[in-house]
Amino acid sequence: MNALLPILYVALGGAVGSVARFKLSGLVLRQFIGWTFPISTFVINIVGCFAIGVLAGLGEKHEWLSTDLRLLLITGLLGGFTTFSAFGLETFVLLRQGAVTMAFLYILSSVMVGLLLLMGGFWLTR
Repeated sequence: MNALLPILYVALGGAVGSVARFKLSGLVLRQFIGWTFPISTFVINIVGCFAIGVLAGLGEKHEWLSTDLRLLLITGLLGGFTTFSAFGLETFVLLRQGAVTMAFLYILSSVMVGLLLLMGGFWLTR
C-alpha cells in the first residue's frame, strides 16, 4: 500500500485542482463576457503562480512541506489547477541560482517549442 500512497496523493490533489480550475474559469468568464483576451486562463495561471510561491516560501521558511504534502499540494492540486505554476517556480529557482541565461532559454524554448509543437499537432490532424 505504501507504494500507492504517492499516487493517491497526486490523484486526490489533481482531482481537486482540476475542479477548482473548472469552477474558477467559469466564474471569471461570467465576469468578463465578451472579452477576446484569454482572461480565464490568465487568472488561473497567475493564481497558480502565487499559490506555488506561497507554498515554496512557507516550505523553505518553516520546513513543513513533507514529501507527501508536496505531492498532494504542488504536484497534485496545483498540477491539476495549472502546470504554469511549476514552470514559474522552476524559472524562479534558476534565476535565484544565478542561472539567468538558462532561465531565459527555458522561458523562450518552452513557449516557442510548445507553440511549434501545438501547431505541428494541429497541422497533422487536419
